[in-house]
Amino acid sequence: MLNTIWSQFIKPILRRPSRYQVAALCFRRVRGEFELLLITSLETRRWVLPKGWPKTGFDAGGVALEEAWEEAGVKPRGGKPMKIGRYRYDKRLRGGIPVPTDVDVYAIETELLYDVYPEAGRRERCWMTPRDAAAAVDEPELQRLVSNVDNLLVLSTR
Repeated sequence: MLNTIWSQFIKPILRRPSRYQVAALCFRRVRGEFELLLITSLETRRWVLPKGWPKTGFDAGGVALEEAWEEAGVKPRGGKPMKIGRYRYDKRLRGGIPVPTDVDVYAIETELLYDVYPEAGRRERCWMTPRDAAAAVDEPELQRLVSNVDNLLVLSTR
């Protein structure tokens, strides 16, 4: 009975969700136009958004801020990150097994990028127009979200 309670009730509550991540869509305005910050993934060097698994003690917006700092050195301009969308992709786990993963995307206006941050030197960073960012990312649903980002960011920055 204790084994059943542990395996069916307690253990699932303590385990972080295995198929849910949070991403930071870091942006700035240059001459009235939005630019988006993309970074390279650690292993495949694909262009991606900073993202990660949920963390104890953080809400989803807090996770987005933490990932933006750790992976890209972002100092936010202020205000609470706003959820602007969701996309799904196949996360490759150890052994190359693809796992469908839902990613909530939070907009974070960026004040500046630090040169020293936890993953400095391990990733590249690049500011891109939404059009260039949509062409650079591999995930079709993220491409659509990024292509429509002008409308989403105008709403989130009001």
